[in-house]
Amino acid sequence: MDAALTTPSREEAKAPGRRVLLLPRSARLGLGITALSGWSAGIFFWYLLATHAHLSPAASDVVLAVFTVGGTASAVAAWYTYASWISWTCNVSLERMLRADAWSYAPFLALWAYIIAMPASLTAAAALLFALILVCTAIKVAVLGSYYPIVHHVTTAFLATRVPLILIAPLAAIVIGQRQGQHFTASHSVWLSVWGRWDAQHYLAIATDGYHGTDMAFFPLYPFAVHVVGGLIGNHLAAGLIISNLSFFVALTYLYALVRLEYGDDTTAYHAIFYIAIFPTAIFFSAVYTESLFLALTVASVYYARHGNYITAGICGALASMTRVEGMLTAIPLAYEAWTGWRERRGTTLTRGIAGVLLVPCGLLVYMAYLYALVGDPLYFLKVQDNWHRHLAPPWVSIINTLKDLAHHPLASPGSVNHMIELAFTLLFLVLMVAAFRTLRSSYAWYFAASLLVPMSTSSLMSMPRFVLVIFPAFMLLALWGRRPLVNSAIVALSLPLLGLFTVLFADWYWLA
Repeated sequence: MDAALTTPSREEAKAPGRRVLLLPRSARLGLGITALSGWSAGIFFWYLLATHAHLSPAASDVVLAVFTVGGTASAVAAWYTYASWISWTCNVSLERMLRADAWSYAPFLALWAYIIAMPASLTAAAALLFALILVCTAIKVAVLGSYYPIVHHVTTAFLATRVPLILIAPLAAIVIGQRQGQHFTASHSVWLSVWGRWDAQHYLAIATDGYHGTDMAFFPLYPFAVHVVGGLIGNHLAAGLIISNLSFFVALTYLYALVRLEYGDDTTAYHAIFYIAIFPTAIFFSAVYTESLFLALTVASVYYARHGNYITAGICGALASMTRVEGMLTAIPLAYEAWTGWRERRGTTLTRGIAGVLLVPCGLLVYMAYLYALVGDPLYFLKVQDNWHRHLAPPWVSIINTLKDLAHHPLASPGSVNHMIELAFTLLFLVLMVAAFRTLRSSYAWYFAASLLVPMSTSSLMSMPRFVLVIFPAFMLLALWGRRPLVNSAIVALSLPLLGLFTVLFADWYWLA
């Protein structure tokens, strides 16, 4: 068998007398591709400076030499270092990894399109470069999927659910047409604007013009990220889509790793990420909403807490609390895991745990300080909730109010249908919450309960189908039940049609959640 296609063990690689080449002969094509790509990137950045910085001829020549040599060397060094690291961690032959990873640099050859044919604008250059970075990342992920089961499973779940939605939503907007009335238009392209419905206009407005009026109900981390990325690529809507979808990929990765850590079962872990990806309101993971970023940060916080990395967990929790106020709830599983870890290991565990817990509210405190400087009221984000008829009340009040509304309006009216959907999702998750205390680890169960009861304590069930989407312990519970083929079939058969229906409703400006 060809030695390049076999995977030597680490012991074989270290065996006496075995000659290890710095660069295997079979990787010379990869070296050429990578070097040419790095050289092209150097030319690209020199061209940007030459056309926008008004360099003298002598300075231009120096910059050209530095950028071409530096770009080539940097690309080759990154290629070899990354391939060597993956070769060691995955126990894959270096030859195979070098050959495969070299193709992830090939997209940068397309930078010549900007130099030759595209308008010489920084916006066009940034958009092209960012697109090529995404393509490069996608190729690296595809290569990693061959060696890391987690990458393969997460990529499969991500593509199998996101690609159909990316096609269905615009087609629904074109074929069916949007609901009557005047609506916010996020883009002249229907393929983009369909992802900028409802609350997306608030995030885009904050990213573009800063905070005004009721926009202060929306926390700053997500729109700030949209502002930064949008400034680089010249389009805030596209930036929001990139951030949401990349965050969702990260969220699925952390959730898979967390479930596998808890149950040691790849099948259960895959069911968890697949169920959350096909949940009826999972359309919001790909829209310009905070759901993806919030899920990634909260799952990451709990994952690191389970590993005893309490400071990292606290940082993730702080970022989550800067994304949505419910991010504060990550302090619950973090505190539980720190206390449990201290009882088992003692040492500095409790000190690090307390430090991690204290980090969690920092994200909220930063936003409150900003509001105090802006409008003189650190709690203004709560007061503007009156515009959506929300105020603090016991959790059961929201259910009572929903039942009263149903009793006073025809059941066939759109408002009543929305109330019934909100009530159905709420009752379903209340049942799952009770089951969680009997089945899941206590830290997950308590986080589940808090994440469900807090949004219910606003006297309204409005948006509950979307709020429950990020309560990841529910999907861990469903994954455990989904070990039975009949239950798995029932979950998939119920979720997929509803996801399709809700995607069409969202695309056509019907209120969903």
